[in-house]
Parts: sequence; structure tokens; C-alpha cells
Amino acid sequence: MNSVERIEIVLPGKVEPEGLELHRGPVPVPAAGQVVVAMEATGVSFAEQQMRRGRYYDQPPFPFVPGYDLVGTVLTVGEGVDRGLLGTRVAALTKTGGWASHIALDAADVVAVPAGISAVDAETAVVNGITAWQMLHRKARVRAGQTVLVHGANGGVGSVLVQLALAAGAQVIGTASPRHHDALRALGVTPVDYRSGDVPARVRALAPGGVDAVFDHVGGEGIVSSWRLLARGGTLVSYGSAATRDDEGSGASPVLKLLGRVWLWNWLPNGRSAYFFNIWAGRAYAKDRFRARLRADLTQVFAALRSGEITAKVAAEIPLARVSEAMRLAESGTVAGKVVLVP
Repeated sequence: MNSVERIEIVLPGKVEPEGLELHRGPVPVPAAGQVVVAMEATGVSFAEQQMRRGRYYDQPPFPFVPGYDLVGTVLTVGEGVDRGLLGTRVAALTKTGGWASHIALDAADVVAVPAGISAVDAETAVVNGITAWQMLHRKARVRAGQTVLVHGANGGVGSVLVQLALAAGAQVIGTASPRHHDALRALGVTPVDYRSGDVPARVRALAPGGVDAVFDHVGGEGIVSSWRLLARGGTLVSYGSAATRDDEGSGASPVLKLLGRVWLWNWLPNGRSAYFFNIWAGRAYAKDRFRARLRADLTQVFAALRSGEITAKVAAEIPLARVSEAMRLAESGTVAGKVVLVP
């Protein structure tokens, strides 16, 4: 790659994966307070799958560069930024813009990646790791001895979530297709086939008194079953609506429906609680606090990655220029872990 050329992937509108466009241009120059990062790894998450359908809740207008997070090396720094950051490997949560060889970011938004963690391994733990950590420890506040249910236990967020829950001393039940069951058992997870009959009945057989937390990325009508599986004092954390991924119409309606249910369930005097998790909550009105929390939590996730409490689950490494192939693979539902894009 020519060092003075920037490559980016543009989502021009509602297109099939093959409709993503590769654009070339100059490497950005950092403004005051910014750094320019040379991307080493970025990823395909559920958010981009929704965005290409025009169904992500608050995506920008087309065209734009997708890419929810990235890991890379600081190439240049702007005025007022510590020059000690030059050459440092950092991670950032971006929401959009990560699918590019170079990206300008506010220096306050990057988090150092500890030595000994590769860029690709670190990438699997940025949005997935922060999401899992905050849902487990800030929302559900899971403690040793509790029992939790993780839907999609082999997925990008789910695979991190089950490992963090086990590290916290919890018993973990995880839904997944049978081909992932042996790997889940090896971790210490009790697997349940999400396609074989009555999943709630199978979970109740394993946890007759209910579970202490459910982490649900599926949404749709199945969220009601997740709520009913909670023990008294239990917490439901909803963090997506995979069940409605291929639906037509507004991307906001499934989220608004989930929010309505969460509000109603929290209002009922039944000793249980529910949350709809939004990783960006608080950024608009308390940016410094948001950044401090994100930095603290990602630092904890990287520490868990380096110590082996969690392991990176890399489904595939695919060059950025072959992003349509990466998107197809991520959407196929056949892989465990994260599809990572590299320069």
C-alpha cells in the first residue's frame, strides 16, 4: 500500500455486500487535538449488517464509511497532542469510519493497547468486549454463584460475555447451534440448541428457580421468554434485535418496541429489572464521563485478554479490499467469533 494513499470502503446506499465501494484519496491531516491512526484491524459487526439495510437505529445518511471500531498505530498527531503517542498501538470505538486504512480521531477517544496483544486479537475485544463488560458488570452486576443465560454464546459479543461471566464465578447457560456445543462445554458453559424445540423449557430444567441474568441480542417476540426466565431479583439486558435483521421498514421500530417493553417491565412491581443496552449512552451530554468509563472498561477487557481470562475468537482475517466477502461470511451465521478486516 502506498503510504500517502488512503483506502476506504463506502456504503453508498441500501446495497448487497457486493455494492460496497472502494475509494482512494489522501491520508487525512490531524486537526488540533486529533491523531491520525493507521488501521491494523477493524471488524464486521451486527451494526454494519443493519446499516447496509438502512436499519441501524441512528446511522448517518448515505453515503458513508462504516466501521464500528478499529485498532491501529498512531501515525501523526495534531497540535496540543502528546507526541509520545506517535507509534503507539491504540484502539477506538468509532460507530462509523473504521473501514479505512487511515482515520483521524480525537486523541481523547483512543485507548492504548497493552504490549503482547496483537492488533487482530485486540480488535475482537473492542466493541464486543466493552459491550460484554458493561452489560455484565455495570447493568446486571453479576456475582459469583449466580446463573446467567447468554443467547448466541458463540457470537462476537456472546463469546466474550460467557468467558467474562465464568471469570466472575457465574454458572453459564448458552444458546448456540450444535456445532458450537463442544467448544462451549470446553469453556465450562452448558449449551442449549436454540433451534431444537422449547428453549425456555430446557433452560427452566437447568435452572428451576429461574436465572439471575439474561443477555438477549435477538429481540423480537422471544424477548418475552427471556423476561419470564428471570428469577426474582434477576436482570434482563437486551442489546439488539437480530430477529428483525431482514425485516423491511424502519430500523427504529424494533428498538422502540423493545424500549417500550423494558419501560413497562421496570414499572411492574415484580422484583426484576430490564435494560436496553446502548453502548453510546451518555456520550451526548457527558462526554468526559463517557470517555473515562470507556477507557476504564476497555483497559479491564484488555487485561482479561492478556491474562487469558478471555481468548480472542477470530472467525477470519480478510483484507479490507475484499470487504464484500467478509460481510457475506459474517452474515452467514456459520462462524464463531469475529470477522476481522486487515489492511
